[in-house]
Amino acid sequence: MGLAIAHHLAQAGGRVRVLSRRRQEAAGFVAAGMLAPHAEGLAGPLLSLGQRSLAAIPGWVARVEADAGLRCGLRPCGIVVPFATAAERDRCPTAAQGEALDRAGLEREVAGLGPRWQAGLLFPQDGQIDNRRGLMRALERACVERGVGFEEGGEVLALQRDGSGALEAVGWRSAAGRQELLRCNQAVLACGAWSGRLLPQLPIAPVKGQMLSLQGPRQALQRVIFGPGTYLVPRQDGLLVVGATSEPRAGFAGGLTPDGQRQLEAGIAALLPEASHWPPMERWWGFRPCTPDEAPILGHSPIPGLWLATGHHRNGVLLAAITAELVGEQLLGRSLDAAAAELLSHFRWDRFSSAAGC
Repeated sequence: MGLAIAHHLAQAGGRVRVLSRRRQEAAGFVAAGMLAPHAEGLAGPLLSLGQRSLAAIPGWVARVEADAGLRCGLRPCGIVVPFATAAERDRCPTAAQGEALDRAGLEREVAGLGPRWQAGLLFPQDGQIDNRRGLMRALERACVERGVGFEEGGEVLALQRDGSGALEAVGWRSAAGRQELLRCNQAVLACGAWSGRLLPQLPIAPVKGQMLSLQGPRQALQRVIFGPGTYLVPRQDGLLVVGATSEPRAGFAGGLTPDGQRQLEAGIAALLPEASHWPPMERWWGFRPCTPDEAPILGHSPIPGLWLATGHHRNGVLLAAITAELVGEQLLGRSLDAAAAELLSHFRWDRFSSAAGC
């Protein structure tokens, strides 16, 4: 989110500095990169936000690639969601936006799909982006090419306000231990699962996820498979990204666990049994920023001058394009169209009646 907004502002001529504690903590380096508002079964304003972002992604990616000179790995490959029965398939909130599949249809789309699955939905409009190897590198390069400054390895200590309560500076400790006040009248809080540490009014909690990857034959799997509890995301070179556990009680405890890895391996065996024999490549984990309603927090904050782009939970890569547009345009002092303003109103920071976690 920080990089996407920074690039949007820099393209418009803004002077931008990105403050980062550890870039590897960013969810963008951890996620599978699915672009799946329909396969995820989103509903209401969150579905509308996801659909608007999905439509904006090709143009957004083209702008990033033009500045970076690197490919982002966008792949509109479609996503298959398998179900045990047709009744389960038909209860999917987004079933009307997909193509209904019987067992024969599933086998046409995904050769070797596990025998448990007898019905499914194909969402050809959904897809993926290679965020770990493509998008994040391209966003960083595009920001550099547009003159964005980076401060890496330090930590934001506090948000300082002026006499009226508006933001006037950010307290920063550099990687070398030097403390200073960085004067600014506008900033964006895009700290993901850690956002509540700087602004306790935000009910954001970490939900840990473990993942792994396998190296399959090139072109062995053409569609993303979005199963219950496990998804398989095939890159063009045959790498298969497998995710992800959901561990809301883990807090910020890092590391892999035997239970989490067994869960992923069981999911692979159920969805695509032959992939259980493909050689493993990497195993990793990260933290989703989760709000009580699992939707992002966007726009104004309780501190004038501080903007919010956080709480995206499972859909950060999908929602990066629309977040950069909606938040970035407001920072630039530009008015949103009526539809965008109405959509943004559903994701205000103060919409929660309590600060209960996920």
